[in-house]
Amino acid sequence: MKKYLVVLFLLVGATLGWAQGGMKKKKPLPSNYGRVTINNFVQQAGMPPVVFDHWVHRSKFTCRLCHVDIGFAMSAGATKIHAADNMNGIYCGTCHNGKMETGRIIFSSCAKEYTREEYKGCVRCHQLEPSAALSEEFTAFMQKMPSEKFGNGINWEKAEKEGKIKLTDYIEGISVPRAKMKIQNDSTLKGKLEGMPDIIFSHTKHTVWSGCELCHPDIFGIKKGGSTFSMAEIFEGKYCGACHSSVAFPLTDCRRCHSKSVGN
Repeated sequence: MKKYLVVLFLLVGATLGWAQGGMKKKKPLPSNYGRVTINNFVQQAGMPPVVFDHWVHRSKFTCRLCHVDIGFAMSAGATKIHAADNMNGIYCGTCHNGKMETGRIIFSSCAKEYTREEYKGCVRCHQLEPSAALSEEFTAFMQKMPSEKFGNGINWEKAEKEGKIKLTDYIEGISVPRAKMKIQNDSTLKGKLEGMPDIIFSHTKHTVWSGCELCHPDIFGIKKGGSTFSMAEIFEGKYCGACHSSVAFPLTDCRRCHSKSVGN
């Protein structure tokens, strides 16, 4: 019973958006959800930090493409990107090379020398202040997408299923060709609190965005039932919380996972 009370307290605290100090966290604007600030080396170069908006990229690419094939770490700042990496066609430079096209040519990232006019391209990523133009772009994009109450206010899963977004999952010369695998059926995970609906976990939904490699074996073990975890660990950013605490729909959307009716 004591264990249940502890987990319940953590669950309610997360649902209300409490910070670690007990104060309620400010809910981010939909356009800011999933925003990452990269500031490892830019100050030494005299540049503002890089502001990366996940919504811009997840509307065009799968998570696996960036985090497996290109090699971005799952934790903010852990990749430790240098401008030289980008200039050599690694990390951001894989796509931001002035040649790749996704409906339009993707602008180049980083250069040893640049003109005042070219600097306008730098501040598309290196930002001192939030971009008003990007905020307006998000609003226009959001209005075309199926809505939900949490995160970005966009139901990305439904948007992909309805064909409103078409995700690139392969880059020639970067991605490894993968044989199609039989997708496992949805599985049920037992809720640990009495009266809490069980979790319906869908491999189908996750395979579209993440494939197998993003989750296995680094986040979850390969063997079925081999990973045991608690809500407390998920709230700490482990297991499901690796994505569902900052980019994928947030943990406050309890019913998206705890969706099996009690008693069924």
